[in-house]
Amino acid sequence: MDNITDRLLTSSAQAERPPMVKEEKFLPPPIAEHGFSAVIEIHYHDHKMKKKISNRFLFDTGVSENGIIFNADLFGVDLTNIEAIILSHGHLDHFAGLLSVMKRISRPLKVVAHPDAFLKRWLIFPDGTKAKMPVLDEIELKSHGALIEKRRNASYLPLDNHASDGKYNDYRHRLLVTGEIPRMTTFEKGFPLQYLEIPERNELVPDPLVNDDQAIIVNIKEKGLVIITGCAHAGIINTIKYAKDITGVNKIYAIIGGFHLTGSLYEGSIEQTVQEIQSEKPNYIVPCHCTGWKAVNRIIQTMPEEFLQSSVGTIFNF
Repeated sequence: MDNITDRLLTSSAQAERPPMVKEEKFLPPPIAEHGFSAVIEIHYHDHKMKKKISNRFLFDTGVSENGIIFNADLFGVDLTNIEAIILSHGHLDHFAGLLSVMKRISRPLKVVAHPDAFLKRWLIFPDGTKAKMPVLDEIELKSHGALIEKRRNASYLPLDNHASDGKYNDYRHRLLVTGEIPRMTTFEKGFPLQYLEIPERNELVPDPLVNDDQAIIVNIKEKGLVIITGCAHAGIINTIKYAKDITGVNKIYAIIGGFHLTGSLYEGSIEQTVQEIQSEKPNYIVPCHCTGWKAVNRIIQTMPEEFLQSSVGTIFNF
């Protein structure tokens, strides 16, 4: 799931576009919405077990109840064989389809999220307008098989392996879920509109950092890091810096996901963000979701060879 669909895009070695026609008939158009969701597959050879292994995970679930269910059926994506669901953070446009996915899977399944993803929050706009944000319902999710794993720090998937010496790079065949991302830049402001509800005091307090924002990192042999973000409320540059820090890998191979650079609060950070990304010299960059057209256009201008256009149903192969 992503904000846009373009059925006329052509495939490339890194981007396999879904067909528009099958068996001499036009397929129904996919749904695009202001949300994000991606199935992530990793493939590797386990030398200890002497066989090839594949793992599948779901990262976020879109903003509507059944949008990703519709698209999964349209594209022939089997959601029943994923091993865990990772939530990038606790905002509606990334978790609204979760209950429908759990119903579709219909078995116990790990759901990995930062503890703050379950907080009660509000948006307060500059003109004073307030809106209560939807909240993840733990009880209902658990009733449909969700095995909720609240993790504040970095962790790995699959979850059944533990390093003997605590070094992150011991997990050569894992997804790294960053957990809480340190804020180091001065120009990435988080989400200034967000407030936290304190029920016992009947009070709303500023909560701009979105501490539950987390990303996924994969270290691809002889290529470098692939970083996948939901919204990058922590800041895409902070996320890149943290990915390099905790993996010890300096080469960024690909960046894909939302960079949250759309809207008046964030457009002032576009130029510095793009300059910082350009300095990392990624091989590929795939801006999605909340990146915004102004930022996407700037990325195309500065990194035309590295840019890959996102569209609902695309398979990106790194």
